[in-house]
Amino acid sequence: MTHLERALEKFGLNQKQARTYLACLELGSSTVQKISQKAGLARSTTYEILESLKEKGLITTFRRKTVKCFTAEEPEKIIREAKMKAKMLEKCLEGFNNIQLKSRFQPTVRFYQGKRGIYEVLDEILREAKELLSFNSPRDVFAELNNFLNRFVQKRVSKKIPIKIICWDSPLARERQKLGPKQLRQMKIIPPKYQYHGSVMVWKNKIAMFTLLDDFEAVIIESPGLAAIQKALFNYMWDSLPN
Repeated sequence: MTHLERALEKFGLNQKQARTYLACLELGSSTVQKISQKAGLARSTTYEILESLKEKGLITTFRRKTVKCFTAEEPEKIIREAKMKAKMLEKCLEGFNNIQLKSRFQPTVRFYQGKRGIYEVLDEILREAKELLSFNSPRDVFAELNNFLNRFVQKRVSKKIPIKIICWDSPLARERQKLGPKQLRQMKIIPPKYQYHGSVMVWKNKIAMFTLLDDFEAVIIESPGLAAIQKALFNYMWDSLPN
């Protein structure tokens, strides 16, 4: 493919259309037969392509006696049309941005199942998070995801992602609390009468919720508003709990 063909493809032509237009441009006014030979395409295919280029305003036709001939419009016309399209898009840019802005505030929800789905969510957190807030049940998490969770913690620490965790009281929770400073983890503990199972993690504009009993399921909700509510609730509890 030549650089001229690539330029025409950027304009919106496919490869065969670009080859046909260039062949027609080089030959001047010519017949389908000669254009097809120059472009290296079948005559029937070339005729269809020429008609499509005519619809785009890049080819004109006339008759020389009884023979139909085709002429390529000047390349400057392509440039003028490209500029006109760009100006039209620029005029619509504000409207496009308004549509995109609205979509950002519409919550999106994704569901994951099985341990593989849980791992995908945790990998997404590692790729994106700068800090984490979490309601966590260490007993459930370590019972079901022990090996992977250890790798998660190692990667989180290596990426310098701090985490704050609120969890219910247990020997494992106390153990994790002691190890916290080495693993960029702060923990506050609530009485075991408030125990729950699974985990919730909040980062950026996302909330991930995990269930780890019986079925392994995870849900990611992406919403600036809902994430802000969840962060406010967490921070209120965090500030209310003793160190």
